[in-house]
Amino acid sequence: MGEDHVKSYYAATANDGARYPRAQGEMTADVCVVGGGFSGISAALTLAERGYSVVLLEANRIGWGASGRNGGQMIAGISGEHNIERQLGAQGRELLRAIRYRGHEIIEGRVAKYGIACDLKHGWMEAAAREKHMPHLRDYVERRQAEGDGAGLEIVEPHEMAHVLGTKIYHGGYIDRRSGHLHPLNLCHGEARAAASLGVKIFEDSQVLEIKGGSPCFVTTAQARIKAASVILAGSTEHQFQRGPLRGLTFPTGSYIIATEPLDEATAQAINPQDLAVADSNIVLDYFRMSADRRLLFGGRCNYSNRDPADLRASLRPRLVEIFPALADKRIDFAWGGRIGIVLTRVPAIGRLEPNVYYLQGYCGHGVNTTHLAAEIVCDAIAGTMEKFDLFEKIRHVRLPVGRWMGNQMLALGMLYYRLRDLL
Repeated sequence: MGEDHVKSYYAATANDGARYPRAQGEMTADVCVVGGGFSGISAALTLAERGYSVVLLEANRIGWGASGRNGGQMIAGISGEHNIERQLGAQGRELLRAIRYRGHEIIEGRVAKYGIACDLKHGWMEAAAREKHMPHLRDYVERRQAEGDGAGLEIVEPHEMAHVLGTKIYHGGYIDRRSGHLHPLNLCHGEARAAASLGVKIFEDSQVLEIKGGSPCFVTTAQARIKAASVILAGSTEHQFQRGPLRGLTFPTGSYIIATEPLDEATAQAINPQDLAVADSNIVLDYFRMSADRRLLFGGRCNYSNRDPADLRASLRPRLVEIFPALADKRIDFAWGGRIGIVLTRVPAIGRLEPNVYYLQGYCGHGVNTTHLAAEIVCDAIAGTMEKFDLFEKIRHVRLPVGRWMGNQMLALGMLYYRLRDLL
C-alpha cells in the first residue's frame, strides 16, 4: 500500500485532494513515466501537450517525495554550473545560458495557462554567510552582467542588508528578481490535474517492480503491465533500478524544514520586507522564505548519513532564532523532512539506461527549476531533438565504487569537513 503525504505545511494547505486509481490490467502507451513528482508530472504534461499518449505510475501519492516537501525555492540554473563549464567549455557556457531560466519559464507558463494556484512570487537571494564569501558573489553577478545574462541580478552590499533582511548575521549578497518561490505541492498537483485533462493516465499506489527495455518496453506493477515505446525513470528511483550508469551516482540526503505560526504583518515586514526566498552561501546551508499566510518556512540541517534528527523542532529552532531573534517566542506549527538526490558533480543525471529507457534525477537542491528543465530535455530527446540531451550525456560523473550505505557514510564525513569549514 502506498504511503500518504507527510504532515507538512504543504500537505495541510494543499488545494487539491484528488486521488488517482491503482494501475490494473494491460495498457499501451507511447511513453510510460515512472514517478509522480515534478520530473514525472512535468514530463507527462510536456508529452501530452505534444500529442503523445502517456501512462504515469507513482508508488505513493502525486508529489509524495521531494517535490511536495521542499523549500519551494525556484532557483535559476544548477548547482554544478562550474563542472559543466569545466568539462564542456564554450558549449557548456552556451548550454547554461540556454537553460538557466528555462524551468522558470515552463512553470510560469503553466501557472498562467492552467490557472494553477501555487503562491508564485518572484525574488530570491543568496546571502553571504561569511565576509570572505562576498567577493565571490559579487564576481558572479558582474560576470553574468558582462556576458549579457544578468538582467534581474542586483548586488546587495553589506551596508545595504538592513533594508533587505531583518538580521545582522549576513555580509551582503545578491538578489535574482527572475527567481522566486512557490507552494511546491500545489504546483505539482496543478500540473498533474492539467496532464490528466489532456489524457495522461495517472496512477497512484502503483510501485514499479520490473522494467524491460527494448522495442517495445514493458513496465510491470503488482497488478498492471504497460507496453510502451519509451520509458522515463523520473526523479529518485528504487535501488533495483540504480544500475548501469546510475550505479553509485546518486545518494539520498536528508533535508528538514520547520514552519512558524502565522506572523503578524509588522513582524513579517521587519524580518523579510521584500518577501524574498533566501539561501545562504555556506556549503551546508540554511534557507528560508515566507509562506502566503506569513509563516516563516526555515530549512537546513542537511544530513548525509540517512539518520534523521530525533526532534526536528529542537534541531532547527536554535538556528532560526540565531538569525531572527524576534521569532524566539513564536510557535513552531510544522516540522518535516525528506530526501533530496545528490550527485557528487552537482550536475543532474540525464541519460539512458537502454536506448528507450531514459532517466533524470539528482538535482542537488535546485529541483523546482531543474526538474522542469530536465523533463523538457528528455521529452525533446524522445521526439528526436538530441542536442541538449547529448551534452548532458557527455558529463563525466563521479561515482563511489561502494554500496549506498557506505557511500552515505563517506559523504557524511566529507560534509562534516565542509560544515566545519563553514563554521570556521
